[in-house]
Order: sequence, then C-alpha cells, then structure tokens
Amino acid sequence: MTLEGKVAMVTGAARGLGRAYAQALAAAGAAVIAGDVRDCTETAQAVTKAGGRAISVTLDVASAPSCRAAAEAAQAAFGRLDVLVNNAALYGGLKGGKFEQIDEKQWDSVMQVNVKGVWNCCKAAVPLMRSAGGGSIVNMASLAPVYGLPFALDYSASKGAVIAITRSLARELGRDWIRVNAVAPSAVMTEGTAEFFGDKLEKSAQAIAAAQTLKRSLSPDDLVGTVLYLASDASRFVTGQTVMVDGGTHFL
Repeated sequence: MTLEGKVAMVTGAARGLGRAYAQALAAAGAAVIAGDVRDCTETAQAVTKAGGRAISVTLDVASAPSCRAAAEAAQAAFGRLDVLVNNAALYGGLKGGKFEQIDEKQWDSVMQVNVKGVWNCCKAAVPLMRSAGGGSIVNMASLAPVYGLPFALDYSASKGAVIAITRSLARELGRDWIRVNAVAPSAVMTEGTAEFFGDKLEKSAQAIAAAQTLKRSLSPDDLVGTVLYLASDASRFVTGQTVMVDGGTHFL
C-alpha cells in the first residue's frame, strides 16, 4: 500500500495511536499534518528524522476555527488534503462509574471532543478533499458501543456516535468520491489506556485478552495496517464500514 503524493492529517497525534498513525502514513509516502492540543513537535520530528515530510499544528478539535486553521495549514504547506484520521478523543483521563454517577461536565466534554470534534474536523477537511477529487476519512471508533461497555457510558455513547457519523457521512459524501470508514479497536496498550485503568491496568488487560479469540493485548502496531488500508487506494471501493480490530471479540 502506498500513499505517495497524498497528504494526511492526523488528530490527537502527540502520542500513542496518533503518533503511530502519523509515522506509518509518512512511511507509506504521505505528507503528514500532526495535530493535537498537546505539542506535536516530537511526532513531526520523528517523521522527518525517518525521511518523511510533516508539520505539527496546535489543534483543538472541539473548536471549529482551530480545525479550519489546521486545514489551512495543510493547504499552505502541501497544497492539498487527501486523508483525515480522526483520532483525537477524551479517554485516558475519564473517570468511570455507574451511569447515574458520571459527572455532567465530564459527559459534556466527552461529547464536545469525541463527537463534535469529528464533525468539526470533517467540515474543515472535506472542502479540500473535494478540490482534490476525493479522499478518505478514517474515524477512530471503539469496541465499547458494539460490545456494550458498562461503567463508561459517556465514552461508549460517544464512540457509538462516531460509528453513526461514519455511516451517514459515507452516504452523503460518496458523490464526491470521499470515503468514510471507522476502526473499532478494543483496549490498546497506550498511555491513555494506562491512565484510564490506573492500578487496575494489568488485571483489566488480562480480562480483555481472555475474551478475545486472539489472546493477547493490542499494541498500536496492530492498528496501523488497517488505518493504512482504509487511507489508501487499496480500499478505494470500501466506504461506510466499521472494521473491528479487537482480536476477535465481536463479529459483525
């Protein structure tokens, strides 16, 4: 799979999955815009050190002006935008619990970033993709809403909305040859997952792996192949799909 001549924006690219996606897209030939509310300088430097092309931008996906500015930076630096990976999400710092005990401010923040953030980024990116004659949007969903994750209703609901956005936008944007797909992993061993589970990480990881057909924890490297496939022309006739990357926990 090659992305030579393509330009890709990755949100939430300062660490974890976002950084892994940015580096993999660049290794496949794409120029990369790495965006995050955190500093993405290290991600961009890792790409350029490996011989790729990348810029870092400050990006708050909950802010429509910030998303437009990131798209404008892509246009200014590379002249086009072909791929958007909507990876940014609130996850690691969330406090789980019974649904009636979830803090209302946390609920609102999760919806602002995980749902509205996807909408904002798509609104900013789609005009550039139309100008390029098409493109690919890859949304990071989760096993959570498909499985029915308890004690994390805000996160689960937000990722269910991402799947709904993926399906609806796929139908709406097909006429523009813009494909929209989602990737739904189970818990991936990243900094965010460690923060989410805290001192229960090891026990939780063992329980999650035990429920899988492929019985080990996921790493970021287990996801990059699926993202590259959906971003590239190898999947040029695939749209509206949610690809489960969960070690065989749930079969669609």
